Amino acid sequence: MANRHQSAIKAARQSLKRQEQNRSILRRVKTFIKKVHGAVQDKKSDEAKASLREATSELHKAVTKGTLHRNTASRWVSRLATRVNAL
Repeated sequence: MANRHQSAIKAARQSLKRQEQNRSILRRVKTFIKKVHGAVQDKKSDEAKASLREATSELHKAVTKGTLHRNTASRWVSRLATRVNAL
């Protein structure tokens, strides 16, 4: 943690809060992505499409929160959609 200045101490506190928020958001996103992968592996196309829709929504939410860059989210959505459409 920071030593002297009040602003440095506050910045360190904010950084820890943001880190915790970003981790929880990413954990949630990755859970939804795993659901899509599971449905694709089991070759359940209806379930895969539904979980893709949910995962896309979560990815875009992560972008609006500033956790993910929009190009990263777009790339992940594209890869998931390619796998789902291959069914």
